[in-house]
Amino acid sequence: MSVDETFNALVGNLEYPMFIVTARAGGEPLGCLIGFATQTSIDPPRFLVCLSHQNRTYRKGRDAEFLGVHCVPATGGRIAELFGGETGDEVDKFARVRWREGPDGVPLLDDCPNRFVGRVLERVEAGDHDAFLLAPVAAERAEDSAEFTFHRAKRIAPGHPA
Repeated sequence: MSVDETFNALVGNLEYPMFIVTARAGGEPLGCLIGFATQTSIDPPRFLVCLSHQNRTYRKGRDAEFLGVHCVPATGGRIAELFGGETGDEVDKFARVRWREGPDGVPLLDDCPNRFVGRVLERVEAGDHDAFLLAPVAAERAEDSAEFTFHRAKRIAPGHPA
């Protein structure tokens, strides 16, 4: 096996939570399911999310000043399917879910009550994804719950090639 194949096999076995990232651009709500995300600092609080170049949320929202980051609960299979298996190029995802506007009009999804909105501090090209470093400006924590995980999300056929 090559180094790339071995690396992909190694990280493909990791288990981590999935998130839905939302944005608003040109008055349009945007959102997608992501797996590449992590806390990067405790003080000051910082979080990093990565968006695929293939994704409408990236293409339309990459210059957004704020992004919403939603923890997908373990019971969130339907919303994960919608935001991971459909593309906003063909489907109005937000017509199919309950949501409200948060800071700067960022969509906040009712089915994902554990969430925050972050101001984009940095954007870095990171291969076929771009990394967005966020500083939280608002946060909501409604409940303790298990997470919808990567291994469950692997079963979702993506709305765009990954």
